This record gives sequence, structure tokens and C-alpha cells, in this order.
Amino acid sequence: MNKRAASLLCSAVIVLTACTSDKAPEMTAEIKPAPPFQELNMNVEGRNNIYLIVKNLESSYWQVIIKGARDAGDLYDTNIYYSGSYIETDWEGQARLMQEAVDAGADAIILAPDDSVMLSEKIGEVYDAGIPTILIDTTANTEKYDICYMTDNLMAGRIAAAEMINRLEDLGHTNEDHLQIGIEIGAVTSQTISERLAGFIMYWSDNSPENWELVTDIKCNEGIAEKSAVVAQELLDEYPNIRGLFGTNNSSTVGLATAVKDNGRTDIAIVGFDYSDEIAELITSDEYSAATVLQQQYLMTKLGVEAANILIDGGTLERKFVDTGVIAVNHDNINDKEVQEVLDNN
Repeated sequence: MNKRAASLLCSAVIVLTACTSDKAPEMTAEIKPAPPFQELNMNVEGRNNIYLIVKNLESSYWQVIIKGARDAGDLYDTNIYYSGSYIETDWEGQARLMQEAVDAGADAIILAPDDSVMLSEKIGEVYDAGIPTILIDTTANTEKYDICYMTDNLMAGRIAAAEMINRLEDLGHTNEDHLQIGIEIGAVTSQTISERLAGFIMYWSDNSPENWELVTDIKCNEGIAEKSAVVAQELLDEYPNIRGLFGTNNSSTVGLATAVKDNGRTDIAIVGFDYSDEIAELITSDEYSAATVLQQQYLMTKLGVEAANILIDGGTLERKFVDTGVIAVNHDNINDKEVQEVLDNN
């Protein structure tokens, strides 16, 4: 790693330790409790019972995850129950749900961890109890799980950085232009987000012009939908030389896209993650320059349910980690067959 990349990564780590906005403290005061598990498909006696726990029940990204689990339940003749947190920092709510699933007699648990560190002990506890434990979207700081289906987030971050450079060049920026790139993240405790950010910074350092600067004042929305647009607006207000915005997850991308549209900032390139109405509107527009890194979250839960059934029935798995892949989506390739096939599940 060159000196520039090392400096940027160090700055990011420092910022991430205190990555909150003091302009909207009221949005972090109360956490809506995770609800009881619900049946996702028709319950049939005698079938395997799998419990799914997601990060954000109200997010469009996680609704695709839930859809994948429901379809897989029907495909593999399995009862699926689901719940999750309403905010992507509520690891305690997820820990409670894991225990509720165990107490209900879960044959397997599929979990997308809100906190890769704090949930490690509970994940290990469930695994040690002999209950097949499948992670999706995000891994945890433990080896005590059966398999993880997720994006190679370091590589995905690099893809996002390459797309940002392409978007800025399409807007006519040259190596001599002095400009800034703002960054918004969803949570400081997610290993997924940390890896995407690291991949973005490393690729950016090695491939972007010296005059194109990453703003180290990284904004965090804590997974709160209302806050994502607020902190995005802060970036625009505080850094008038911003010509690019990068969102590391769905909530961040929604907030950035909302702020860009509300301000009519057709001069700003935006690159995010996942597919929502907000980013889709900018990608399909002839006025804006936008792209998103599209994950295969539907596939994560479909494969997760398949793996859970194999384990429940006494089978074994060959791998511990499966990269479900990504594709960068922009105005030029939105109608390509490969992109449309993935979008059909979103």
C-alpha cells in the first residue's frame, strides 16, 4: 500500500471511531424494539423450521432478502419465520431474537449481524448448541458458524471507486481539477461497511488524480432513514467543492440520492450500493450521473435456506464463505440482460 492510501485509511479509521452527526442527535435517542417472529410462508407440520433475522425490516434491500427466504422456503419445502431490527445498530435486539429462535425450537438460524463484534459470542453460543448457523450479508468475528453468503466487500469497494472515477470523467473533470468526494456510511460497527470503505480508499489512492480529494469527515446515518438525507445535506453544505458522493450501503445511498435530487445537483456524481427508487431515478435520468453496486442479496437467502436444510438433514458443506457477486449499474448498462436479471429479484 502506498503512503497516500495508508494516510487515507488512517484518517478513515480515526473518523469512524466518532462518526456521528451532532446536528441530529434526536434521531438516535430511541430504538424501536425488534418485533416477534412472523411466519413468512404457510406453516406445515413436519417440515424444517428456519428462523431469519435481518438488519432493517423497513429497508428495500432487506425486503429482497426476505423475499428470497420466502421463495426458498416454498422451493425447499421449509417453514420460514422472520424478524429483525429496525436500525442497523440494534445488535442487542438481534441477540434477543436469536435466543427467542432457540427457545422456539429453531432447526437453523440465518442471521445478518448488526454488529460483527458484539454478536460474536451469541453466534458462537447458538453454534455450540448444535443449531446450524448461517450468516448472510455480513460476517462476524468468530469461526463458530457454518457458512456465510455475502459480497466480497473489499472488491466491491474497489469496483465502486472505479465507477466513481468513470462518473467524474463523464462529467468532464480532468486531472487538473481540484474537487472533493464525500462519503456517507450506515454504521461504524459493520465489518461489511468497513471493508467496502477500505476497498474504495485503496483503489482510489492508486488510481485517482492527486487533485481529487476524499473528504475524511465521513458522515454516519446509523441506519436511520430520516438521518441519511440530513447528513448528506451536511456534506453538501460544509464542503462546497464536492463533486462526488459515495454511499457504502442502501440507507446511505438513499440519503445521498435524495439530497442530490432535492438540490438539483446535476454536477455531482453519485455512486452507492443496492437498488432503491431514489438511486434508480438518478441512474435512469439523462440529467444526473449516478451508479450503484448491485448485490445479489436474493441469492444470499436462497442459498442460505438451501444450506440450512442440508445441515439440518445431516449433510456437510464444502466451503465456509461464498461470494455471491456484484455488478456496477449505471445509465449505460441499465438495460443489459445481465443487469435486468438481477433487478428482477429486487
